[in-house]
Amino acid sequence: MNRREFLASAACAATVSAQSSSRPNIILIMADDMGYSDIGCYGGEVRTPNLDRLARRGIRFTQFYNTARCCPTRASLLTGLYNHQTGVGHMVNDRGHPAYQGYLNDRCVTIAEALKPAGYRTYMSGKWHVGERRPHWPCDRGFDRYYGLISGGSNFFRLDPGRQMAIDNEPHTPSGDSFYMTDAFTDNAVNFLDSHTGRDPFFLYLAYTAPHWPLHAWPDDIARYRGKYLSGWDRLRASRHERMIELGIVEKKWPITPRDAKVPAWDNVTNKDEWDLRMAVYAAQIDRMDQGIGRLIAKLEAARKLDNTLIMFLSDNGGCAEENIGGERPGLPGPADSFTSYRTPWANASNTPFRLYKHWVHEGGIATPFIAHWPARIKKAGSLTHQPGHLIDVMATCLDIAGARYPATHRGKPVLALEGRSLTPIFDGKTRQAHPALYWEHEGNRAVREGRWKLVSRHPGGWELYDLDADRTELNNLAASDALRAERMKGMYESWANRCGVVPWDKLRRA
Repeated sequence: MNRREFLASAACAATVSAQSSSRPNIILIMADDMGYSDIGCYGGEVRTPNLDRLARRGIRFTQFYNTARCCPTRASLLTGLYNHQTGVGHMVNDRGHPAYQGYLNDRCVTIAEALKPAGYRTYMSGKWHVGERRPHWPCDRGFDRYYGLISGGSNFFRLDPGRQMAIDNEPHTPSGDSFYMTDAFTDNAVNFLDSHTGRDPFFLYLAYTAPHWPLHAWPDDIARYRGKYLSGWDRLRASRHERMIELGIVEKKWPITPRDAKVPAWDNVTNKDEWDLRMAVYAAQIDRMDQGIGRLIAKLEAARKLDNTLIMFLSDNGGCAEENIGGERPGLPGPADSFTSYRTPWANASNTPFRLYKHWVHEGGIATPFIAHWPARIKKAGSLTHQPGHLIDVMATCLDIAGARYPATHRGKPVLALEGRSLTPIFDGKTRQAHPALYWEHEGNRAVREGRWKLVSRHPGGWELYDLDADRTELNNLAASDALRAERMKGMYESWANRCGVVPWDKLRRA
């Protein structure tokens, strides 16, 4: 290195060091399979005082979107691209096309990879699920430290056969009667903050598996909710909807969707106690996650870092209506030897007031709570924004507040252009430049949103068109009466799908 290069390098290092003391820390927290209306600050009855506290001092988005399923959401969240662009067009299996290889490709960078050159330390605790084998684990993709579940969902009290956990780049199998997945993720996130020294800012990605099936929770947490759901899903949906209207989360002019046709009226249910237990365990899983988030907040507060830390919270998809899940065993939910889900009736309540669930791209599948807490920047505490946002915007936001650049190349390979736009104007109480359109595809379910208009299709059905300003619960299909708009938006979708490598679901190799 010559003298000029040395001085330039030193100046760059000094700039990064000077910025480090003022630039915010960033914590990104994601729940797994949690519905739109489950937490208190979005109208739910589940006890979430810590998330509610973040909402009171931050901003809540009422129209934030994920991609309807775990792997695609994680790929898009981490990279600021549409998931097909990253190689995770579906799940972690290779389906024979570049957009469906099943792990993050070499044409994308993660938030961790983009923040490290700007002087950030990078940590992850929790579920990865965007690459099952090395060299596609978190520490291969920019994280300095990692603890968590490489695979998808698992038993909360022990690691299921065929699933992988890791500490950094080494496989790990937990043991002992005190192990509980949610607590372990919190413990290690807190430990990372304890070990973080110096003036460098940090980025922490905390990806819980709660409240994904199987329904497992500590007895004391379950007891807190036992009996609270004996009034049933019909009354629960109605009461949540009323609170959501009062909070301003949804508009009164949007009627709640009818009860799912597959779900019986609560008055006709005979095994009410068992159904009450299912929802009680699900609620307990969310409660335990919130307790963990409280521990993280307390750690930041003790270190006087809370006000200048951007904390973002969201869910990876809507409530999960999956039933008779693989390996489901008889018996009541809760303990380690049980294996079951809360099923369609309660998922229908979780997604109040919207249609459908995880897997589909109607609002019930893709609408998520999104809380941003950053008192040093967000001055209008407790506010709501109705401006749409998407997972692709998280990377852009992190880069914006960190003063980091999105790279043109990474490890000698060109990187695709960033799709997202920073959320910081919204944090400042301004109207940001909206996306011309947002797009979705998952297992043949398709959608495009342009302003107030949404064109959506439930595979293998046809296109439906909705005016979301008037009808966000998607009950009045305008595809026939506004056929020209529907046809134009269909063309927009097809252009996007071709650009991003989307393959028709029926033509993909089944893995």
